[in-house]
Amino acid sequence: MKEIVRNNLTRRGLAGLAAGVGLAVALTACGGSDPLSTPTTSAGGGGTAGGSLVVGSADFPESQIVAEIYAGALTAAGVTATTKPNIGAREIYFKAVQDGSVDLVPDYSGNLLSHVDKEAAEVSAEDIYKALPEKLPQGLAVLEPSKAESKDAMVVTKATAEKYQLKSIEDLAKVCKDLTMAAPATFETRAYGFPGLKANYGCELKALKPFSDGGGNLTLQALLTDEVQVADIYTTTPSIADNDLVVLEDPKNNFKAQQVLPLYNTAKMTDKAKEALNNVSKILTTEDLVNLNRAVSGSQKQNAKDAAASWLKDKGIVK
Repeated sequence: MKEIVRNNLTRRGLAGLAAGVGLAVALTACGGSDPLSTPTTSAGGGGTAGGSLVVGSADFPESQIVAEIYAGALTAAGVTATTKPNIGAREIYFKAVQDGSVDLVPDYSGNLLSHVDKEAAEVSAEDIYKALPEKLPQGLAVLEPSKAESKDAMVVTKATAEKYQLKSIEDLAKVCKDLTMAAPATFETRAYGFPGLKANYGCELKALKPFSDGGGNLTLQALLTDEVQVADIYTTTPSIADNDLVVLEDPKNNFKAQQVLPLYNTAKMTDKAKEALNNVSKILTTEDLVNLNRAVSGSQKQNAKDAAASWLKDKGIVK
């Protein structure tokens, strides 16, 4: 069983205090609906010496689904688990794990590394996972990465690809100045967003049209109606295949490897819980994520908890 943890007291101090204050201010500003106040769903099950665990998620469906999978797997192993979905972007949920508002969240290895080390040069799955021990602050750790990978991708319609002869981001760079992009607002400042596209490819897009649906239906419709010509859509989004969209190749690895793995606070995590979560990572695949996203975001309109429950049963984790 593997885990990555770092105990470096020098990285805490005032920075940790500022992070906690920043989180409190951000959540207060949301006005009455504090996503960290109390768990919203319970997975039941018997407790452990470490107490019950709260599994948080980011504010997009895939993260919510994986959080429910983690909670269900913990329950099946006899660990009391509740879920706290839709916390927000990494800037918020990372602090929530750090201060113990939640005990763990599903995260993505490459972007997690970039979050804790803005200068991180690692791009491969293996190198990223090896680098995390020296970068995570005290009290935080990750467990084994899954085979499942969900990466940001530059996506265009087939018509746009044919019009501009686009196969890669290198091709896109030649016409970036004429194109508008749909992406989360954070794409403008994150290392793999506008700064990375400019540094790696010399691509400076005409404008950013911000969407907060994580490459979901609003982003898709903007792309299909030519309101935007490029979109940041996760590679596990079923709408890519369903709408014959083109994922542009990334030969310079602007987008790092992004293996799904649990980020957790070490305070309450037990060996029993770690084993249950590692078992999920051994089974979860990229194809699973595509199918789960289709079940929740497609015509089936399942909620995240039901989709997770079906997956857990299909894989034999829950009887």
